[in-house]
Amino acid sequence: MSLLDQIDSPQDLKRLSRTELPKLAEEIRQVIVEVVSKSGGHLASSLGAVELALAVHYVFESPKDKIIWDVGHQAYAHKLLTGRRDRFSTLRQHQGISGFTRMSESPYDAFSTGHSSTSVSAGLGIACGKELKQEKGKVVAIIGDGSMTAGLAYEGLNQAGDLQKDLIVILNDNDMSISRNVGALSSFLSRTFSRKKIQEVRKEIREFLKSLPKVGDDIYQFAKRSEASIKTLITPGMLFQAFNFSYFGPINGHRMNHLIDILRNIKHLSEPVLLHVITKKGKGYIPAEENPVFFHGVGCFEVDTGNCIDHPSRIPTYTDIFGKAMIELAARNSKIVAVTAAMPEGTGLSGFSESYPERFFDVGIAEQHGVTFAAGLATEGLKPIVAIYSTFLQRAYDQILHDVCIESLPVVFAIDRGGIVGEDGSTHHGLFDLSYLRSLPNMVVMAPRDENELCRMLATAIAYNGPIALRYPRGAGTGVTIDPEFLPLSIGKGEVLREGNDVLILAVGRPVQDALTASSELRKEGVFATVVDCRFVKPLDKELVCSLAGKIKRIITVEENVIAGGFGSAVLECLCDEGIRDCRIERIGISDTFVEHGPKNLLRAKYGIDAPAVIRAAKRLLANP
Repeated sequence: MSLLDQIDSPQDLKRLSRTELPKLAEEIRQVIVEVVSKSGGHLASSLGAVELALAVHYVFESPKDKIIWDVGHQAYAHKLLTGRRDRFSTLRQHQGISGFTRMSESPYDAFSTGHSSTSVSAGLGIACGKELKQEKGKVVAIIGDGSMTAGLAYEGLNQAGDLQKDLIVILNDNDMSISRNVGALSSFLSRTFSRKKIQEVRKEIREFLKSLPKVGDDIYQFAKRSEASIKTLITPGMLFQAFNFSYFGPINGHRMNHLIDILRNIKHLSEPVLLHVITKKGKGYIPAEENPVFFHGVGCFEVDTGNCIDHPSRIPTYTDIFGKAMIELAARNSKIVAVTAAMPEGTGLSGFSESYPERFFDVGIAEQHGVTFAAGLATEGLKPIVAIYSTFLQRAYDQILHDVCIESLPVVFAIDRGGIVGEDGSTHHGLFDLSYLRSLPNMVVMAPRDENELCRMLATAIAYNGPIALRYPRGAGTGVTIDPEFLPLSIGKGEVLREGNDVLILAVGRPVQDALTASSELRKEGVFATVVDCRFVKPLDKELVCSLAGKIKRIITVEENVIAGGFGSAVLECLCDEGIRDCRIERIGISDTFVEHGPKNLLRAKYGIDAPAVIRAAKRLLANP
């Protein structure tokens, strides 16, 4: 029996000797690689944190001690050690275990995660809560250095240092977020030195201090009295000590004995402590070590070679089409600049960054800053295109409202991963953007039905002198031909794609394809539908919608967004405002719920936002006069 087969809880782990832990780490890595090769997932970051997970659970008493994994990308070993070994093969599969930590999934998951940089704030809240309840137990927040590019992490550190609560923060530093880290803070956090180098710098500083006339030797003796003072000057410790944290490190995060020893030592402190741990992303699996960006979030692959075994579609993805269109449009317009938040590859902008490096800005995991930064660019006459996933743009809602929309600044929001995204689940589905954006004054909101319309909408957005958003789905397009020239659309104008007098189907974005499929099937049964690609959620084409609603009284709205406040709500408001109240309307969208993880088409069928759902809605309307 393997060592891992004997582990059903951290209590089982503690029965092992220290000498057995490296073998257990090897077994854990093997299982992670095998499972992720079949299911896809966040591989490289979890491989790099295996020893860290083992050491934390070996020293602390979870679940009494609360362990918070920032984001959750690095928590696969944690899942294997906390009673989910038998279910680990269901990782990210529908009704299987989540790829992130979930309080509802396990008592060992102290906090539900999905977006980055929340662990310090959550940990401090838990520590304060435990103190108020007079409940014993440590709180450990494990945060990656990529997450330290976000301001939220420093807001948490700031209050934690001020309150002086019993909190341990472990900085898991692998010089990566999804891509290579950017920014001055990232460079500062990576300022690590070998023992030999530290001694050399210490000697140089000593010689310099002693050379100062009259006061040199006194200053040196003062510095010498604090053993860590010189090291603090040349490593990130000075930053965290400024936040009133006791700083330890940096240490090698793959030296198990050293990790366990230092964790046992700091466990007995009752003040804010930061342990700086250096790890290697992808550790133990050569393909992931050599290409950590690709293996951050990966599909199915061959274990022996690391080669992707998903059969790539011949049809380009919306992300790829967006990236190519950006390069083409930027060649004609020198005012176009691109802004992204730590995701140049994920948003399709890596090619743009190579073609126009001076016009490309990666702000790190800092969506709020990215939006306000883009607003500043816009005030100088530039045309910033902010490319951020729908779910991450939610973090910058206040900045969109205050810094862009109030002054109606010409910032373009290119919103990738709109709608159902699949196996990343509830924290990553982009199901709220149509609702949260259409409520903002001065904002234009549109969604393309295919990749050619995406290009036209991008050209429309660049030509528009105000805030404007285009949201598009994850994955391959429809395979349509891309026009050689991207002609802008008329703002707020929809397009009738099919005509019929029985049912009116109003759709926006990817669901337009479902509406067309449904109309074809209905036609076979003698039901003729008018299908409209509304294109714009705001401003809605009131003239077109109202004229058709005056003639066709059975109406279906279709969107891949929550129903509350979305496209269907816009249609209802429009008809009500125009006094058209003799229609029967069915809205198709996501009800008042969060959608779990699973294959995109399975989830669309389950939540009733696909072509069969449109057909069922049409038949219900036709069944009742």
